[in-house]
Amino acid sequence: MRYLSDEWINAVATEVATDSALTSAATSHTVSVTQVVTDTPFGEVAYHLVSRGGVVSFGKGEVPGDITFSQSYATAVDIVMGRLNAAEAFINGNVRFKGDHEKVIAAQPLFAALDGVFTRVRARTTFD
Repeated sequence: MRYLSDEWINAVATEVATDSALTSAATSHTVSVTQVVTDTPFGEVAYHLVSRGGVVSFGKGEVPGDITFSQSYATAVDIVMGRLNAAEAFINGNVRFKGDHEKVIAAQPLFAALDGVFTRVRARTTFD
């Protein structure tokens, strides 16, 4: 499946819904995050993660929320492939942020659990 395609978003959503580590982390974190990626082969793509009331969900589109990250497709691919550190990309202005910084810091255990989901999906993803 191709990175950021509807198939990819659905695969991530399925993994999010069934990942026990992520579900466990969701019990103590309330946050909503939107990721916007520009210049993709599919145009602009937005997806979201919401953790509320011990339930975590992932899907296509933006949600009103606490945090929005945005970056170009090239930057997103470089981060996913490990060629660019996400923190460095943010510091260098390649990733833009809007929202509550404290929510980002507080939700780090949730984001760490999400890494496992992305690792599994990445193994089935093409980036060309």
